[in-house]
Amino acid sequence: MSLIDSALVRLLPAVPKPVVQLFSSRYIAGATLAEAVDCVRGLNAGGAMATVDVLGEEIAREEEAWGITQTYRDVFAAIDTAALDSNVSVKLTGLGLDLSYEICRDNLLAVLEAARSYGNFVRIDMEDSSTTDDTLRLYRELREDGHDNLGVVLQARLRRTLDDVRSLADLRPSVRLCKGIYLEPSTVAFTDHEAVRANFLRSLDALLDAGCYVGVATHDEWLIGESLARIAQHGLRSLEYELQMLLGVREERRDELVAAGHRLRVYVPFGEHWYSYSLRRLQENPAMAGTIARATAGRVLRLSR
Repeated sequence: MSLIDSALVRLLPAVPKPVVQLFSSRYIAGATLAEAVDCVRGLNAGGAMATVDVLGEEIAREEEAWGITQTYRDVFAAIDTAALDSNVSVKLTGLGLDLSYEICRDNLLAVLEAARSYGNFVRIDMEDSSTTDDTLRLYRELREDGHDNLGVVLQARLRRTLDDVRSLADLRPSVRLCKGIYLEPSTVAFTDHEAVRANFLRSLDALLDAGCYVGVATHDEWLIGESLARIAQHGLRSLEYELQMLLGVREERRDELVAAGHRLRVYVPFGEHWYSYSLRRLQENPAMAGTIARATAGRVLRLSR
């Protein structure tokens, strides 16, 4: 990563949306459910599972949150009709968390009931640290109410994560463990690359020791190796863990891991609200951000001639 690329990340919001869409399309299945179904069908054909995410974190009205909730019902029906190997991931802000805890809870319950009717599973994504307390509170409430088809995400970047693992251990949660991509102050998050890696492995050890089902979500080759070594030390069989990757990232390595017999799930986002998701993906990948900015600059220069 060059210093120029890092600087260009901060300029991404000024880049024209069509240019961002061109370069980020590899990370997004499309705008429609039909495109998401086609994407998941292709992944399944290659031996990978999927988790479908309906994009929509910029909702401002209760009707928008309900609309996303209804879309998830359509997703479950489409998964069932097409006999796809996929569950879903939800962002609580998309279900109305910024409007009120109660609205979000009601919408998540509707998604869970739809999932249960199709024998499917829901994972709550983890967002920035301002939502962590409410996310884990809601997860615990619903698990204690008997909703066992519910999992959660924990981010190794956050300093609190190891304590969160311990506080959830009695539930034996299904956890997606990732590094986390939200830019947070050093008071709440590790900012050093090696510190994040170390906390990832500490959290993984604690989850495995607690008997939790873990989705190891990383593209970091060193962490993949270290995680698989720990999984082997615990004697876990292939159905007792999974690896997870983002759509469009390290596809060759994904296929190698699947061929080696590992269960691997790909995160498949779709929907009209693709822009904010694209910016986060590109901010995570400064080299790609630099490519976009240079392409935009070249276009401007050509038009000015």
